[in-house]
Amino acid sequence: MLRWTVHLEGGPRRVNHAAVAVGHRVYSFGGYCSGEDYETLRQIDVHIFNAVSLRWTKLPPVRPAIRGQAPVVPYMRYGHSTVLIDDTVFLWGGRNDTEGACNVLYAFDVNTHKWSTPRVSGTVPGARDGHSACVLGKTMYIFGGYEQLADCFSNDIHKLDTSTMTWTLICTKGNPARWRDFHSATMLGSHMYVFGGRADRFGPFHSNNEIYCNRIRVFDTRTEAWLDCPPTPVLPEGRRSHSAFGYNGELYIFGGYNARLNRHFHDLWKFNPASFTWKKIEPKGKGPCPRRRQCCCIVGDKIVLFGGTSPSPEEGLGDEFDLIDHSDLHILDFSPSLKTLCKLAVIQYNLDQSCLPHDIRWELNAMTTNSNISRPIVSSHG
Repeated sequence: MLRWTVHLEGGPRRVNHAAVAVGHRVYSFGGYCSGEDYETLRQIDVHIFNAVSLRWTKLPPVRPAIRGQAPVVPYMRYGHSTVLIDDTVFLWGGRNDTEGACNVLYAFDVNTHKWSTPRVSGTVPGARDGHSACVLGKTMYIFGGYEQLADCFSNDIHKLDTSTMTWTLICTKGNPARWRDFHSATMLGSHMYVFGGRADRFGPFHSNNEIYCNRIRVFDTRTEAWLDCPPTPVLPEGRRSHSAFGYNGELYIFGGYNARLNRHFHDLWKFNPASFTWKKIEPKGKGPCPRRRQCCCIVGDKIVLFGGTSPSPEEGLGDEFDLIDHSDLHILDFSPSLKTLCKLAVIQYNLDQSCLPHDIRWELNAMTTNSNISRPIVSSHG
């Protein structure tokens, strides 16, 4: 019984950021917020959400180890990716308005909160943003994105073996997935499931003839082949900048945007790889408004979803250029306990809490008290 259980405001106002879950914490890296300065180079910011206390904190800037020498920290960016392998977050790609796209690999130690740039070898992917990254064992797979130097969409797959820090361009077999950016790629077992994204009708170069594919493509990492997939009778609308995650061997997608339809989404779909079928899911409770470029992380049996951007309510048209950035956070619980359901009833009906144990009152307070670290709201144009 899926249910939206928590909705809090006042977190980091971020769009096109990247995040990973580490135990009961979610680490969010970078992204943009309308009205902020992206011309000046500055350190990427790191926000941490504690899924127990439901509070956000922001890490302080990194100080140089040697006076006058800049510390090793990625610059502020958007459209990048992050993955967790053991106790290390690997951040790759993304861009900003001054430096453009980046292909330097950064490593963030979740225990010491220190950054480093591991020495890598092999065929390093070209700088890009809007790609996907997922993990199998100690290997990170990068697919697609918009390549800066070639000025085109990509459909290459690169893998990084983090035990040897070696990049490899995979010579894939089979009929490859279309060139695209801002898609999702989710690892279920040894298969990578690619959905959605923005592509061009005529090939890898952007000609303003955008298409939004809504068919799943599957890459087998063992045989390094794109698989032929059967047709699916029911399909979500094609979209980009959505969220995707795997849970109990199934793939879920939420939200996103389709420019051809001029629509933002807030629907939740489940894909079963065994039957190769989609099903629309209707969780109980009040979920997020339609949006794109949000982040989504799994913490136990819960999904933590935060940030993104939506049509400005003042405009009401959902136009591409009248957007409002979010500082909210929502939690989707796959199996809410009786205790959670009782707390929701206390909140919904404004019941007297004075007779409740202290820890329950503390939890109720956490569920209903907004954070206070977000920037003032600014309407975006782009």
